[in-house]
Amino acid sequence: MESGAAESYSDVAVVMITRNEEAAVGKVIRDARDALPGAEIFVIDGSTDNTPEIARELGATVVREPGGGFGPALHAALMIPRQPIVVTVDADDTYPPSAFPVLVNLIREGWDVAGTDRLGTHRPKTMNLSNWVANHALSGLASLRSRTRLRDVHSGQRAYRSALIHSFDWDYSGQAFPVDLLFWPALVQKKVTEIPIAYRERIGETKLQRWVSGKATIRRLLRRRSTVRRRGSPRGHPDGSNVRLDEYSSGQGGLE
Repeated sequence: MESGAAESYSDVAVVMITRNEEAAVGKVIRDARDALPGAEIFVIDGSTDNTPEIARELGATVVREPGGGFGPALHAALMIPRQPIVVTVDADDTYPPSAFPVLVNLIREGWDVAGTDRLGTHRPKTMNLSNWVANHALSGLASLRSRTRLRDVHSGQRAYRSALIHSFDWDYSGQAFPVDLLFWPALVQKKVTEIPIAYRERIGETKLQRWVSGKATIRRLLRRRSTVRRRGSPRGHPDGSNVRLDEYSSGQGGLE
């Protein structure tokens, strides 16, 4: 690459789940485009407001939620892109766009999962004390179970090697699916790392169900190791999956 030329991120897909995020989604998409020029952006949407129209106007590929809640929506978001690197982010502007290129470069350097750590050693002002303590405790439990230091199992901003994502038969039913997306690779000794970030005030109302999510996280972390399911590499997707975007063009999910 010539000196001064902008780095291309055409090997990256940025995915986000949206439910009535019209106040924030435009900023999140623009920030992602600025941080990762050339990346493709996918919005898996279950909104009743103007979120999908805003996303589409900004050039994002908008796909209707497949139904069944957040887990199936996130699973669809991870499976649809064809790029070798998939980056997730919440659509509420709580995560810094400056972390995007750092996470992507970690995957390019050989890591399988590169996440962000919102918690640190001092509580961020944007997170109440009980949430901060609970997140530390859950991440500590995940670390003990996986024998790998995991700092933030509930972070919404991560980068994944697509081949890794397609190598698992994920259990995306119920709550707390993002926990497994960090925990399962650590359990099978894949290369997992996390970087500290400054967690920001969200735009819009929170959709967090604290106690439901906490109990679901504990259940996921205490399951037997045999529940971690691996799969082969069927033909169709270069990274091990035959999932296609057009599979969401009928039924409950579909291009909007």
